[in-house]
Amino acid sequence: MPPQSSQTQHAEGNLRRSGSESEFSDADSVSSARSAKDYRVRKSALIGMVDWTHVLGTHVPELMIFGLLILVAQITHQVVTELAPGDLSLTTISTVVFAVTDLIVGFLNSIYTADFFSLFSPQVKTTAVVLFVFAWLIRKDNPIYLLGFDTFKAPDDWKCSHDQIVEMMRLQDCFNEESLGFMRRILERSGTGQATAWPPGIIQCLKGQKTDRSVEGSRKEAEIILYDIVEKALKKANVHPKEIDVLVINCSLFCPTPSLCAMVVSKFGMRNDVATYNLGGMGCSASLISVDLAKRLLQAKRGFRGGKALVVSTEIITPNLYHGNERGFLIQNTLFRCGGAAMVLSNSWFDGRRAWYKLLHTVRVHGIGQESYECVYETQDQSGQRGVRLAKNIVKVAGKCMERNLTTLGPLVLPIGEQAKVVFSIVTRFILKAIRKTLQANKKDDWANKLPIVKPYVPDFKTGIDHFCIHAGGRAVIDGIEKNMGLELFHTEPSRMALMNYGNTSSSSIWYELEYIQETQKSNPLKKGDRVLQVAFGSGFKCTSAVW
Repeated sequence: MPPQSSQTQHAEGNLRRSGSESEFSDADSVSSARSAKDYRVRKSALIGMVDWTHVLGTHVPELMIFGLLILVAQITHQVVTELAPGDLSLTTISTVVFAVTDLIVGFLNSIYTADFFSLFSPQVKTTAVVLFVFAWLIRKDNPIYLLGFDTFKAPDDWKCSHDQIVEMMRLQDCFNEESLGFMRRILERSGTGQATAWPPGIIQCLKGQKTDRSVEGSRKEAEIILYDIVEKALKKANVHPKEIDVLVINCSLFCPTPSLCAMVVSKFGMRNDVATYNLGGMGCSASLISVDLAKRLLQAKRGFRGGKALVVSTEIITPNLYHGNERGFLIQNTLFRCGGAAMVLSNSWFDGRRAWYKLLHTVRVHGIGQESYECVYETQDQSGQRGVRLAKNIVKVAGKCMERNLTTLGPLVLPIGEQAKVVFSIVTRFILKAIRKTLQANKKDDWANKLPIVKPYVPDFKTGIDHFCIHAGGRAVIDGIEKNMGLELFHTEPSRMALMNYGNTSSSSIWYELEYIQETQKSNPLKKGDRVLQVAFGSGFKCTSAVW
């Protein structure tokens, strides 16, 4: 668990923004009729859910070194006892050193003859077997640790109120009154606050200057955001840029040449053999996709040293303002804001003790079919203006995709009792369906209609997850997930506060939420051993999740 920083105390019951540093606001400490203390699990159930491999793995370096020292001490004791018991002269010590060396050489030679166990005492054999089994067990668990992360806090002159956003749209001289009214209504219902960030290239129109949508203006926005979060994330993780083995940056709509990865490598002077990956077009789900990619690349580096990866998630707003009047495209102008997050990952056992979090699971589900593919679609409207069109059925598509994702994730995180309820529901529904068909086939419809209708059981993820970071795609998205998953207000508080204080920052929004849980939330404070679920949605259509 990360170190907790001191926070400014706010008056309870007041959902207001913090000061000029753009830190999170505090939500009402009594935000729900139920509190986090109401969700208690018996200790026996908690013990059954503990990842004991992780618990032992955190102390692997010390345990292995201690075990090897014991093994060497036992071998030395065996040699001393056999050669010169009670004699500690210089000649005896020299003889013991040569004897130990000969014993090790004999051990290596005897491996080929399969009689090496006869060389050592029972104590040495036992210690060697224990160390071998222990090393084999921990090798099966290839850990990924989060050493630190940071999110972009925009300067004050980037922040705009709703009225200023509508005025910026008016100054583009391309929107009619109907479109301006539509965007104003969307803003009022969006759940975004009155001080969210827009890039300087667009916001400068409020000062009488022409909007800058150029590549250079876009690159300037990217440099300000990326340089800031990368520098701070590396500092928090206490990692030098040259220690980075893998760099993954995701940005859906701005993919310049040279790439954003090249921009970061050049700025921070990383090694010339760093593996770089620039992901585009993957929408708001791209951050966890990047984390999963970094995980797979790091896990290919076996051994105690392992490797380190830097994952950066952002979205550049400057070149992507829609200048038409079709409603399906206008929503992007009201929800998305400047933001970014940088995360430092490691799979070295030596980093386990200083890590903030350990990655337990990642699940990625991709929607199939034209409906999913065109749900979030970059194209041109009838007048030739480029933008991202959001389909009316986006909530329905996202719901189906999330259901499949959580169905895959459930067996990995839910207690056995909760999984048993799901299995019982499935079996009961299957049996009743078979009985109903049999009765109808025998023309006994009256009996068939009397059979009870069993609804599918929706598992309670609150029994296995302590904190939820739901992509802040909009107030309606958060409300729908809260209702369907049966979450309390303190579970969705981080998502609502991130949306209010920062807007929809695309793929980085889930990290603003984790930052809120880590540093600010009082209604459900973060404790050592808590499990955090991050869920994000993106174009394609994709739903990604990660458990820390």
